[in-house]
Amino acid sequence: MVHRRAERPRGRPRDEWAIAPTARPGGDRPHAYGALAVWLARAVPATPARLREIEATGRRIGRELTPSGTAPPAQAIGDLLTALGFQPQIESVEGRLQCRLGNCPYRDSVRANQDVVCTLHRGLTRGLLDGLAPGAKLDRFVPHDPDQAGCEIVIEGLVPAPG
Repeated sequence: MVHRRAERPRGRPRDEWAIAPTARPGGDRPHAYGALAVWLARAVPATPARLREIEATGRRIGRELTPSGTAPPAQAIGDLLTALGFQPQIESVEGRLQCRLGNCPYRDSVRANQDVVCTLHRGLTRGLLDGLAPGAKLDRFVPHDPDQAGCEIVIEGLVPAPG
């Protein structure tokens, strides 16, 4: 499912299409990738040293995933989380971007090793901020049960989109 964002810049209006936050992929998902992710999660010990390495790797991945468009940082973060399958619910409150994830696309891997998978995701989020809004800070990253979803991400210092 996609949705349209109508922009009203000077001159001719421009429509932009994006994946809807509630989109669900159709058909059967590839099973081999999911199994591999679970096996890798099981293979990595969740020691403090390994978790630091995993978060650093996630941060590098987040920088690689940073979109190069002109969308405001909050919108770019929401779009990427949507494209990854998280179904984010985002609101801006007093200079803070608060995000609750409505889906965990990594749920099978999280069940195998939540510390490792969620630490990678936290690093990925920090890497996105490095690329999109270097002055912003990941204030909270609270994982929840992957079957219930609802993980919380709070970012301080994002410049609000022009209204």
